[in-house]
Amino acid sequence: MAKKSMVEREKKRERMVKQYADKRAALKEVINDQSKPMEERFKASLKLAELPRNSSATRLHNRCQLTGRPHAYYRKLKLSRIMLRELGSQGQIPGLVKSSW
Repeated sequence: MAKKSMVEREKKRERMVKQYADKRAALKEVINDQSKPMEERFKASLKLAELPRNSSATRLHNRCQLTGRPHAYYRKLKLSRIMLRELGSQGQIPGLVKSSW
C-alpha cells in the first residue's frame, strides 16, 4: 500500500487541475494566438506562470484506486497489476478469466 500522504497529494493535484482548467486553457489560447500583440501574449504567459504548479495536468500521476500503487497501472480498470490479479482470481472482474494451459 502506498503512503497515505502520496495518495492525498495526488487527490489534491486532481482537485487543483479541475479548479484551474478553464483559466489555464484561456491563458494558453491567448498565448498561442499569433494575431494578438506581443505584450498581451507576454502578460498572459506571466499570469500562467503565477498559477500553482500543481494545477498543471502534466503533474498528475496515475495510481491504483485500491492501493495507491503508482506503477503497473491499467488505465481501463484504474487498478495496478497486483490488484487486477487478485480481483480476477476472486472472480470480481467481469469477463476476466485466469488462464491456465
